Amino acid sequence: MSRVWDIPVQDSTRVRDVRVAIEDACAQTGLDPHATAVAALVATELATNLVKHADAGRIVINFTGPADTLAHAVPCVQITSLDHGPGIGDVRAAMQDGYTTAPSSLGAGLGTCLRISSAFDLHTCSGRGTVAVARVSSARPRVASHSRLLPSPTGTRAGGINASLGRAEHSGDAFTWVRSGSQVTLMLADGLGHGDKAAVASTAAMDGLCRAAALPPAEILRHLHAALRPTRGAAIAVAQLDERVNRLLFAGVGNVGARLRNTAGWQHLVSQPGIVGAQFPATVPVQHLAWQPDSMLILHSGGLPSHWTPPHDQQLLTHDPAVVAAVVLRDAGSAARPLRDDTSVAVLTPTRPTGVHDRDF
Repeated sequence: MSRVWDIPVQDSTRVRDVRVAIEDACAQTGLDPHATAVAALVATELATNLVKHADAGRIVINFTGPADTLAHAVPCVQITSLDHGPGIGDVRAAMQDGYTTAPSSLGAGLGTCLRISSAFDLHTCSGRGTVAVARVSSARPRVASHSRLLPSPTGTRAGGINASLGRAEHSGDAFTWVRSGSQVTLMLADGLGHGDKAAVASTAAMDGLCRAAALPPAEILRHLHAALRPTRGAAIAVAQLDERVNRLLFAGVGNVGARLRNTAGWQHLVSQPGIVGAQFPATVPVQHLAWQPDSMLILHSGGLPSHWTPPHDQQLLTHDPAVVAAVVLRDAGSAARPLRDDTSVAVLTPTRPTGVHDRDF
């Protein structure tokens, strides 16, 4: 099931809670002692930064895989730091190895987090806050460079974030992506309701997708309808990109949202009413859409408010999809206006057009 650790960090006492949570997550993922130590250092540093530089924020820990859909699917622990703080004034300086201005910092700094993580990326905006995403796996990084960034230059990129209602242990939402030849399929499932039983439904959807990755979206949904019959059911969105012809197919059933960005702006993609596993519609229309070099697809569960605003920062396309997802999640709610359901956001972006050393922080 979709295990989630969501820890509010208002003061230094919560930094230890973050460290305990990441060690638990690493144990459940089966990460080796070295990877666990790396994850603990990164998570502790990010939590310390929230206290010292943003006044408060939260750390969300998920299980996921690499953003590059052509990469070997190794299990990763994903650590996401979100805040509504002042932002980072000089990101280039902050990304230098060992740089820190916090007296109680470990002295590692964001540069060290970048260097020792399997993947690391961040987005910051003055007056709106910062989002940082680190992924750690037991696989050793193949490139030992302080400039290595999360986005991959080789394959279509996918990523996301999953948060549970009331910081419950399990989220009823789930997302995943699979590759079959030149096709990349991104799926987001929102189990009916929330909590453990909803998580059973969304987990069944993830397992079912792995067995149906070669099918087109409407057939995937029909396959999942049969697989989810023993559960309470779920709303599911399926997006399938064929990289050979740059064509995106989309189909959805239930209260799941999708928006596609292209040169003309943001376009709503429509799902059919129903519940996969319980009340399947008679027909499932499939939308055929062009996939462009500047396209971005965002799928989200019903936990995101219907009036959420897509990001307008053009630079987000160069960031890891999980960073984009976390920015969407953060900006849709706040401490004064918390989200009222399990909430997940999944993002698909093209192959990064520039090399890893071309990013201007």
